[in-house]
Amino acid sequence: MTSAQHTSTATSPIQAAIAGEALIDLIRRADGSYLPCLGGALYNLCRALARQGVGTQYLNPLSRDRFGRELAAQLVADGVVLAQPEPVQQVTSLAVVNLDAHGHPDYAFYREGVADRAVSEAGLGGSCAALPALQLVCTGALALDARDTAIYLPWLAAQRAVGRCVVVDANLRPSVMPDLPAYRTTVHAALAHAHIIKASDEDLEHLAVPGVDALARARHLLAANPQAHLLALTLGAEGAWLLHRGGAQCFAKEAQPLQVVDTVGAGDSFLAGLLAHLLRQSQAAGVASFAQFVDGLTADASRQALRHALASASLCVMEQGCVPPGWEATTQRARSNPPSER
Repeated sequence: MTSAQHTSTATSPIQAAIAGEALIDLIRRADGSYLPCLGGALYNLCRALARQGVGTQYLNPLSRDRFGRELAAQLVADGVVLAQPEPVQQVTSLAVVNLDAHGHPDYAFYREGVADRAVSEAGLGGSCAALPALQLVCTGALALDARDTAIYLPWLAAQRAVGRCVVVDANLRPSVMPDLPAYRTTVHAALAHAHIIKASDEDLEHLAVPGVDALARARHLLAANPQAHLLALTLGAEGAWLLHRGGAQCFAKEAQPLQVVDTVGAGDSFLAGLLAHLLRQSQAAGVASFAQFVDGLTADASRQALRHALASASLCVMEQGCVPPGWEATTQRARSNPPSER
């Protein structure tokens, strides 16, 4: 990747293809009104990856309605390539977001007959087949709805089979799934295809993973998914862990408390920072396959990537809504605000 491509993803070869929800977060304000913000975990991840200099394609369709046009315009402005640039008739998904006293979001989703679900396994696979430089695919969150199993699980299996790195962000939303046991089963089935798993402490509780604490649960989840090489465990303000199948593990936490505005998109920015840093390390090492690079990841490489991921999330939580930071800002923060590590 050239220096020009570091700052402009429009000319970058597509390395990451992302499938999942794009929606409008209606965030409740103090006066009782709602602020519409562009969102959705996988949509946020697309934007965050592109801002980190990664050539990124969004695979799902977007609506022809006003919200859909705004979602598309922001992706294009950030340098994301749309696999389906022609809008569809279905409406845009909505999420009503209420923030608690600590800035943590609680969601209610409206997703029946919506644009981002108007996708097929064949469509996802066909888009990926047209990307010769593609290194990783990612899904998770609302795409792991049990009602969409026939779309995403075969796609993940096929992408892994052709050698691409599969990333799954558990990012559970149990309050909006009509059948929680089926949802849990689908999430576990998706994780079984992953090279890289991202999960929060809350995700592990929702998945009913056994263990005395979040770290023990994360270790159990990694052991239970023998095809996974790397697991990222996020603990909110308490930091994050990276656990590698080879035994290496590292932890990082902000050394000083942050001025948190809200946490919308923090996990998405964390994952984008992690993947962007690992991709650059893979390129610098001259490894042809990103999945192979992750398989052989060293402890030092893990620590560097975790610092960058933490800095990316920290910059996000200091903004309202999801405003993913760019590569340079994230690198500067990681350098000037070194985290506590172990």
